[in-house]
Formats: sequence, structure tokens, C-alpha cells
Amino acid sequence: MSDSIKHKIEELSRQIEEHNYKYYVEAQPSISDYEFDKLLEELIRLEKEHPEYLRADSPSQRVGGQVTKEFKTVKHKYPMLSLGNTYSEEDLRDFDDRVRKALNSGYEYVCELKYDGVAIGLTYKNGVLVQAVTRGDGEKGDDVTTNVKTIKSIPLKLRGHDYPEEFEIRGEIFLPRKVFDEINKEREEIGEPPLANPRNAAAGTLKMQDSSVVAKRNLDCYLYAVYADNLPYKSHFESVKAAKTWGFKTSDSMQKASTIQEVFSFINKWDTERSNLEFDIDGVVIKVNSYEQQRFLGFTAKSPRWAISYKFKAQQVSTLLESISYQVGRTGSITPVANLRPVLLAGTTVKRASLHNADIIEKLDVRIGDTVFVEKGGEIIPKIISVDLSKRPENAVKVEYITHCPECGAMLIRNEAEANHFCPNEAMCPPQVKGRMEHFVGRRAMNIDSLGSETIAQLFDAGLIHNSADIYSLRKEDLLKLERMAEKSATNLLAGVDASKQIPFERVLYAIGIRHIGETTAKKLAFYFKNIDALKSATLEQLLEVGDIGETTAKSIIDYFADPKNAIIIEKLRESGVQLALSEEQLVNASDKLKGLSFVVSGVFNKFSRDDLKKAIEQNGGKSVGSISGKTSYLVAGENMGPEKLKKAEKLGVPIISEDDFIKMLNPSPALPSGERVEKD
Repeated sequence: MSDSIKHKIEELSRQIEEHNYKYYVEAQPSISDYEFDKLLEELIRLEKEHPEYLRADSPSQRVGGQVTKEFKTVKHKYPMLSLGNTYSEEDLRDFDDRVRKALNSGYEYVCELKYDGVAIGLTYKNGVLVQAVTRGDGEKGDDVTTNVKTIKSIPLKLRGHDYPEEFEIRGEIFLPRKVFDEINKEREEIGEPPLANPRNAAAGTLKMQDSSVVAKRNLDCYLYAVYADNLPYKSHFESVKAAKTWGFKTSDSMQKASTIQEVFSFINKWDTERSNLEFDIDGVVIKVNSYEQQRFLGFTAKSPRWAISYKFKAQQVSTLLESISYQVGRTGSITPVANLRPVLLAGTTVKRASLHNADIIEKLDVRIGDTVFVEKGGEIIPKIISVDLSKRPENAVKVEYITHCPECGAMLIRNEAEANHFCPNEAMCPPQVKGRMEHFVGRRAMNIDSLGSETIAQLFDAGLIHNSADIYSLRKEDLLKLERMAEKSATNLLAGVDASKQIPFERVLYAIGIRHIGETTAKKLAFYFKNIDALKSATLEQLLEVGDIGETTAKSIIDYFADPKNAIIIEKLRESGVQLALSEEQLVNASDKLKGLSFVVSGVFNKFSRDDLKKAIEQNGGKSVGSISGKTSYLVAGENMGPEKLKKAEKLGVPIISEDDFIKMLNPSPALPSGERVEKD
């Protein structure tokens, strides 16, 4: 039986990784997302039931769950030097002259796109990913292996057998533009300032402590250089092509060039076409192809003599600022938008640019009628970078930020700790009401497919719904009176509404749209308080006890439940049968046995995955934290735990317990004495 289970896990792992490769590397998926999710769910279930068969290279590890408080510094085996940069063709010709004079023989270049992301070095041993390290200072970088394992385009286990026994492959981790846009849209909706650009967002994501959050960011990676003591290839081009057969995502745009003129042709092509890519590049990298010639040319103190990067100039135009309008998000957050005289920039016609908030307008001193410089470099949304003061009209007046909501007329509020103004009229401001309902029915919330933004607007305008709870009072006879609403559409809509009553509490909590509450925070709150009533009655101090809940978020929760209108909505949802508490299955073994205790979890465990262990802590009233301090109640120590955590726990006198000791705390027989120090075996 055990051999059968082991074989099943191995076969599921093989299938999932094959589908990952087809989807993320070859861009040719062969099964639907639903079918893929079912395979992954079955694998996770089997590994939980048989943890002895859970391997470090299992595709289940891509969903994340481990928390890394401190990223270990690692010395690079091969120094990760930066490249010399240039913006001029003259400098490139000088580089070519130096190469030609030094080699005094034939040579060729490889031209590659210069990805605007985060450099990473991946080490593989016997075909398995064992370490991922950032560039750092070139000599040492940070170990981000746990987070990198969540990136689906990076293989955990290689294909084929012709790769070196041990090698390092380097590349660039980046955030695709579409993902970046989605993240910023959600941040603005919950009143958070937007991320500046995909590069910074990728760097910040890679250093997040919770790998499950990293997994949701959908980072991507292109690999472009292979390093080993004895590579079986004579050229850079050959080794990168071979890496693709091992399962790595490499760029099809990589091209050989036998003359500097061919290099210029490659640069000009991608300077024009870069706006059509789904990710950002900021230039082109040129490398001598032959490894032997690379070794001959050698290095300066900071960079190789056989490579150089040509950086594109930021794409920038000037145009007229015709007006400023103000958009209202679903949480009431106000976003000022510059309306521009249409101008061509980076292959698209730009008519609008975000001004983000009042501080940005003040900093730029931008005025209606100004000629402004608009840039689309590493930014996805065009931004105004400066004003041409020489062309400012004499009658241009300083912009006074609006004081009242442009949609409902309510006086705007700006909290001391926030960048944005917002409209407090949640119940009556149309964009907020409709926006909250659109959020409520969204795929990651209540997942009511048949209720899109147009249908919500139609129902709202017809007076059939005024808030999210009204959705559950819809009747077929009322729906059939609407334009373009046939029998089948009405039936599907009501069926979707009914099915949403089974959505678990943590997603309902996210769906109701409390300011500053994203998916991850909603889940933590749900498992900490277990039901809406406990959350509703929580004090500021109790809310601050929940991991990663700050004062701004805690006050937002209190303000939400203090509003009588929201209390009515919650009660209507309760009467409709929406899940406002964790299910019985989720509450299995839940208790308050660990209330008031905080735990740090470190290492590998036999009876729990790290994620399940932390969930057990939270379900039983405890608090799972990432770092050890004098306030830590216990360190739960598994195999191969971080030596720094062990050292710090011993120094601070934090009790160290094993996995079995933790289980005894949940099922005391007898109870573990408070403060008793239990060493691992």
C-alpha cells in the first residue's frame, strides 16, 4: 500500500511539473486551470496524509507557507559582477575596438534583452534546486530559496540527464506588467499607495517573509547564463540553449551577431518593440560568445571585459495638461488623474496619467495649461515627471485639491498616516457602492461569475440592490423586467448567488471590503477570531495581537463595525445563509488552549508541514510570529532549524520545544510546565 501511495505521489508530481513546463516555459498549456488545480489538490492531500513522502522538490512547495524573518547571507561561488553601462553608440564601438584588438582573431557576440528585474543565482545539484541567492554586493547575497520555489517558471527538478552534476544558472526575476497592474489596482482600492514600478515590486516581493504571499504575486523569471567548473559547452549561446532543454525559461529573442552593425540592428529593433513585451526591459546586453575568449579577456575590478550593456533612454514626450479629474475607488479613496492632450508614447497614445495624491501635485507644482513631460520608463502607468516652466501660461494658477467628493458631494477626509484623501460617504456614494459590490462578487471573494460590473450597475440603477447583502434578496420576476435579462441569464445569476453561500468565512471577510483588509489579512483575522461576532467585538489591543495587523488596519476594522449601516448589512448576510464563521471542519481541534502564547516555528517536521503547524497555533488561540524576542513564549524546533534562531532563543531564555511537545500542549497528558526547556532529540 505504501509503495502504491509513494508511486502515486511521484506520478502526480511528474504530471504537475510537466504541465508547469508546458504553461510557463513553452506557453502551450495542455489542460485547463481547473484540471491543473485538481491535480495539485490531490498531491497536497496525499502528502499531508503521508508526510514521509513529501520531498523538497515537490511542486506542492510552490504554494508557499514558510515564513523567513531573516534572510541568510551567502557568499557567491562565482562573483556576481555588474556590467558596464552605456547609452551611446560611440561607447559600443569603443567596446568593440577593445575586444578586436585584444583578441586579434575572429569573434562573435550574443545579444540579449536586459530585463528590468532582480538578478538571481540558482544552484542545482543532481538536477534539484538547492539554493537561490540575490546579487547583493556581488560577493555575497541573500538566500531567498523558499520564496524562489514559489515561482512556477523556475524548475524545482530538471528534465533530462545531460546537465552538470552541480552548476549555477543566473537570470532575472520580474513582475509581468499585467500582474503589476492588478496589484496596484487592488492597493488603490484598499487605500494603499500604488507600487512605483515592476522592478521595485519584484525586489520587495522576493524579500517578503511569508512565502505564501510571494506565491500569489506570480513572479516570473528568464534565465540567461550558466556557470560550472566543467561546462560541456564551448560557448555561452550553446549553454543557454541547452538550459532550455533542462526545463529553464530562456528567451527566444537571444541572437548571435558577427559584427557591431548587427548589434546595432538588434538594439534598434528592441528599442522599438519593447513596448509590445509583457514585461519591462531597459536595454540590451552584449557578450562575447566564446568561453575561451571570455577567459582570455578577463575582468576589471568590477565587471567583465567581454560584456557590456546598452541602456535605452527613458521614453519621454511633452504634451499639454488640459485638466485634472478625480476618481473615486470602492473604498472611497480619491485618485487625481491628469487629462492630457493625446500624444504618442512607447507605441501607444497616451491621454491620461495618474497624479496619485495631493502630495505629488504639490511636489510637481503642476498646473492646468502647463506643458508637462510624460515618461513611460520602468513605469506601467505614464507619469508626469516635470513641468516645462518656460512654457507656463501667465494665468496658470496653483491647483487646489478638491475638498468634496466629485460624485456625492461629501466632504473629503485625509487621515494623518495616509497619503490619499477619501470620501466617508460609504453608503450613498455611487462609485463606492457599486465598487464594493463588484469587489464582493469577484473571483477571489464570493465568486459570483454571472454578476459582472455592467449587471451590478444595471441592478443598482434599477433600485434592486443598494449594498452587497441585497444581492441575496434578488427575485427572478424582478430580474426578468430588466433589459437583456432572459430566463436563462436570470436562472444562472440566482444559481451563482445561491452557490456563493458556501464560500468560506475568510473569503467572505475579504469580500465585505473593509479598508486595508486584503486576502492575506482577512485569512489571518478569520482564523484568529473564528467568527464575525468575535471580530466585531474585538478591542484595538486584541486586534493588534494578530500577526501583521497594525494600528491603521485595526482602527479601520473598529470603524467598520461601529457603523450601524454595516451592522445591518452583516445581519442581512447572516439571515441569507452566508458563512460568517469558520466551518466545523476548519474548527476541528480548535480551542483557546494556546491563548496569550506566541510561537516561532523553525525547521522541518514529521507530523506537520510548517504551514499546518502555524495554522494549528492560530486555530488554538496562539500567535505565530516570524522572529524571536524576549516576548516569545516557545520556539518549536524541527530538524535543520536555523542556528541563529536556536542561538537567540538560548540567549533570551525562550523555551525550546519539539513537535511532540507541541502536540502535548494541545492534548495535555500531563501539560508541559510553563517555561520548561525541552531540547530536541
